[in-house]
Amino acid sequence: QVQPVESGGGSVQAGGSLRLSCAASGYTGSTNCMGWFRQAPGKAREGVASISRSLSTTYADSVKGRFTISRDNAKNALYLQMNSLKPEDTAMYYCAAKSFVCGLWSGYTYWGQGTQVTVSS
Repeated sequence: QVQPVESGGGSVQAGGSLRLSCAASGYTGSTNCMGWFRQAPGKAREGVASISRSLSTTYADSVKGRFTISRDNAKNALYLQMNSLKPEDTAMYYCAAKSFVCGLWSGYTYWGQGTQVTVSS
């Protein structure tokens, strides 16, 4: 079992930055791929970024060049540095993990409770 716990959300003005963190306790073999997802009110959940244990990354087109995903395998921790934030980035952000390879936004087994990010114009 893996239990991701997110932190670092908050409110920021457009153009600002936030850094999200996720601590994933439990069996590290279940966290080969870790990712960030978000869900805005009235919208479907979408993948934001993912990173494999070998540090290969994938980003949604909407965040490329602005967000950076990273992880610390020794700590089983995941991070998301968000720069140049836009009001459309406002959403609940979730940390997730799966034992399979990255590449698809599906198949994540373990999910955190989420942390709110609000970007005002």
